[in-house]
Amino acid sequence: MVDQNLLRELRIEDSERNGSDRHHWRWAVIVIALLAVLGSGGYYVFLGQATAVTIATAERPAANAGAVPVLEAAGYITARREATVSSKITGRLAEVLIEEGESVESGQVLARLDDVDAMAALELARARLTAARAQLGQIEAQLEQARRDARRQQELREKRLNSEQALETARTQVLTLSAELEAQRGQVGVAEAQLRVARVDHDNTVVRAPFAGVIVAKAAQPGEIVSPISAGGGFTRTGIGTIVDMDSLEIEVDVNEAYINRVKPHQPVQAVLDAYPEWKIPASVIAIIPTADRSKATVKVRIALEQKDTRIVPDMGVRVAFLDEQPGGTLAQSSRSVLVPASAIVQRDGASVVFVVEDNRARLRPVTAGALGGDLRLVEDGLDAGERVVLDPPAGLGDGMRIAPRAPGIRSLSE
Repeated sequence: MVDQNLLRELRIEDSERNGSDRHHWRWAVIVIALLAVLGSGGYYVFLGQATAVTIATAERPAANAGAVPVLEAAGYITARREATVSSKITGRLAEVLIEEGESVESGQVLARLDDVDAMAALELARARLTAARAQLGQIEAQLEQARRDARRQQELREKRLNSEQALETARTQVLTLSAELEAQRGQVGVAEAQLRVARVDHDNTVVRAPFAGVIVAKAAQPGEIVSPISAGGGFTRTGIGTIVDMDSLEIEVDVNEAYINRVKPHQPVQAVLDAYPEWKIPASVIAIIPTADRSKATVKVRIALEQKDTRIVPDMGVRVAFLDEQPGGTLAQSSRSVLVPASAIVQRDGASVVFVVEDNRARLRPVTAGALGGDLRLVEDGLDAGERVVLDPPAGLGDGMRIAPRAPGIRSLSE
């Protein structure tokens, strides 16, 4: 028979069995936790690392149906009518009636000079004219009396009651006074001219607006000396203020001479101000200036703004897209068409795709690419306006990978 004591030694108590099971479960939990940590760490190392990219925003084409951008250029808002207003004479400012930002009408008084000297000269000219006219009246009266005397001497001579000499003397007096009268009339004319000059000099103490516009600079204050020429060693102002005709604002851009053949007069243009990147302003080419800048290899182009707005001010930065009319072209085929930089569209497995930015991740999306216009490409389907896409996607960029915008960051097509 089997020894009962030996069997009792080989028996495993329930308490020992339960302790061993708990020990195995503890190790299993530890192993699973380690695997989870390693897995998540590997995910963030291999899939969570952000790739630096440049991002652009898809935009609707210009309102012109069939208009395709063929060239982009940067320039500035300029004014065709801009003047720094000064006085015509040298004098001390008594009043300055303008401030920056004010609108003025043509002929409106902008400033007044001290007119003490001009007023004195004006009063002197008036007095001289008055004296000349009085002298003229005196001579006229003397001449009339001399003529009556000459008639009486003539009557007496006919009756042989006086001498021939008396008659000749009377006639000579008439001739002399007639000459003095003509001379005095000339003096009156001179005095009238001097009065007009004095009035002009006095009027020159008042500075008026040469045309309607907006004051963009105030350069002088009351008490300062102003002059139409530079003088006084820097203590004399040559301008009182600068006025701009806001209706004359236009765009000037420099176009690389290698692409000037894409620009022609009256060509439609879409302008975007740097200050308002979402505002598309319709415009058109006025003229191509027939000369090139040798140092920059560019040609200047003037562009008319077809929309006037108080937000448009001189010297603002602006980008323009020269449009090429394509009657019945691709842009009219789909209302969902958008424009993206051509570098955003790449080939993957023989298909055209873009990487759309969603929650800081790149999502691969097939698209239908259309016409190419300059640096922009039409996307007929697969992309909506306002969605952000990656420019020049790296070859290793895959669907779902984390991305980070590279400086200067997100930009629109108008930048």
